[in-house]
Amino acid sequence: MRQNIRSSLPRQRMAGVAMHITSLPGPFGIGDIGDSALTFLDTLKQMQLKVWQFLPTGPTAYGDSPYQPLSAFAGNENLIGIEPLVRQGLVLAGETPELEALPTGFVDYGRLIPLKSALLNRAAERFAGGVNGRLKAGYEEFLHRHDQAWLDDYALFRILKSAHGERPWPEWERAYVHREASMLERVRRQSRAHIERIKLLQFLFDQQWQELHRRAGEKGLCLFADMPIYIALDSADAWAHPEMLTVDRDGQPSFVAGVPPDYFSEDGQLWGNPLYDWPYHEANGYQWWIDRLRHAADMADLVRIDHFRGFEAYWAIPVDSETARNGTWEPGPRERLFEAMSAAMGDLPIVAEDLGVITPEVDALRHRYRIPGMVVLQFKVGDPAFCLDAIDENSICYTGTHDNDTTVGWFEGSQADTRSAEEVTASQEAVLRLTGGSAETIHQDLVRLAFASPSRLAIAPMQDYLGLGSAARLNIPGTTRNNWRWRLEPGQLTAEVCDSVSKMVMAAARG
Repeated sequence: MRQNIRSSLPRQRMAGVAMHITSLPGPFGIGDIGDSALTFLDTLKQMQLKVWQFLPTGPTAYGDSPYQPLSAFAGNENLIGIEPLVRQGLVLAGETPELEALPTGFVDYGRLIPLKSALLNRAAERFAGGVNGRLKAGYEEFLHRHDQAWLDDYALFRILKSAHGERPWPEWERAYVHREASMLERVRRQSRAHIERIKLLQFLFDQQWQELHRRAGEKGLCLFADMPIYIALDSADAWAHPEMLTVDRDGQPSFVAGVPPDYFSEDGQLWGNPLYDWPYHEANGYQWWIDRLRHAADMADLVRIDHFRGFEAYWAIPVDSETARNGTWEPGPRERLFEAMSAAMGDLPIVAEDLGVITPEVDALRHRYRIPGMVVLQFKVGDPAFCLDAIDENSICYTGTHDNDTTVGWFEGSQADTRSAEEVTASQEAVLRLTGGSAETIHQDLVRLAFASPSRLAIAPMQDYLGLGSAARLNIPGTTRNNWRWRLEPGQLTAEVCDSVSKMVMAAARG
């Protein structure tokens, strides 16, 4: 094992916000990585927040979940900013009114996606029709870096998925399921223009993202990304490299991923993702994982790996199960994976999502590589044994996460709450006793408690800084409808709110 591994967290105490990019305010139906994101960087400075945590940014499919992306490497085209395209002459100002007519308080994916896709396709056609030399050179460099690694497979995957009515790839014609070379070459010839449009949009996403990352660095801000541990079966990665998964020749798994019953769900969570063939990855030097983490680290300064627990042992559920109750724990790659990634990259810029039932073995694996863990106060304050001062400083302390209700909603207890009425009351009494606050100020009180923790980084969702209720909740685990939709309204993040947050940050010596 390498010695003197450093934590990925800076030594100074900092504070941050958790808010997905789709939740940014803006005029085009969804938060994006263009002007909306650049403006938000200035807002973070006003709030004295140094870290912006967001969800995975890959292209989404059914249910709009960022945790089931169509690619582990591609960007979500719907996050491309419109204003930069207007300035580049790729979109005309008169082409945006339909997007501007969409709701501002939530993302209406059903209306947004066809409208924005049509506009982006026109932008790609203009690009292909002739752009300035500098933009063209940037595109050629982008192709040089990514085309053979993942981009060409992603473009082919999207073409074939559309041609098969958006069905998952194991349901395609056998020749495409098995990637017969002659058939793929025919698709490349017949769909050359469409393939080019897909690649151009990925370039535009990358160009805007790199500008966002550069501007954040100039302002001393940290971009904090999120990486699902598993890939979706219906993804370009699984189609292009089924050998790295425990699926048969036709792409059919016998076991799938999830977690057993916990405080999120009494039946557990049946994710349905295919499981990794860890002996294959070990024999290959874990190269795919190294490439994946390098790609993520190129986009952000920190990367949270969702379900870190699965590296030590993972829950394998028979594919025909209706719930996640019936599964078995199977050994993961453990230290072998982290030794390979550390040897290739040095200190790893990762944070472990270590929530749920965590064993001593999982903790030992995380500590061995100085990987910060997570503390979520909504889960902790009701525990009689909880002591704020006992929190490890090499950790991130949250009021709640995207999978939790907002703090106000959690305090009040909502219809989606899995706790009993008695448990809600007990939580209320415990948090008021711990914070010395009141029901009216509970969101600020819990933020102050997180800020007072020993954790080097304390983060609250934007909804908690604003004191919003359950209507602003982003996701309810185990459900597939009406998630990932909440957005900041224009003007909702007022100067008064920014000043209030700034004062809390400074009072906790996290500025």
